[in-house]
Amino acid sequence: MKKPEEFKRERNYLNELVLKYSNLNTKRFYNLDNSVYKEGAIPVKYKELMGLVGSMVLRCDECIMYHLMRCFEENVNDDEVIEAMNISLIIGGSIVIPHHRKAVEFWENLKKEL
Repeated sequence: MKKPEEFKRERNYLNELVLKYSNLNTKRFYNLDNSVYKEGAIPVKYKELMGLVGSMVLRCDECIMYHLMRCFEENVNDDEVIEAMNISLIIGGSIVIPHHRKAVEFWENLKKEL
């Protein structure tokens, strides 16, 4: 996995590029994606943990990195992240293990870098 700052820079650049060429449908989808993670009946912290679990089960490394960064920003602690990752292992099975390894490394790098 990429280093946190490298991932953040690349993600911002690619989002700007996508939005440059986006039509209304794409912009609406991006807006909806952003909106569902805002504070509501479920606190943001827990929404990001749910996003992390879903991303691990779907095996999307970029999504995992994004949700780990957001979890870090929302002051999720090590125990909470590990419990969420354990849920993803149970739901997704052994195929999630390589992503689990990378996610733990990225979490460690987040704590060092940011």
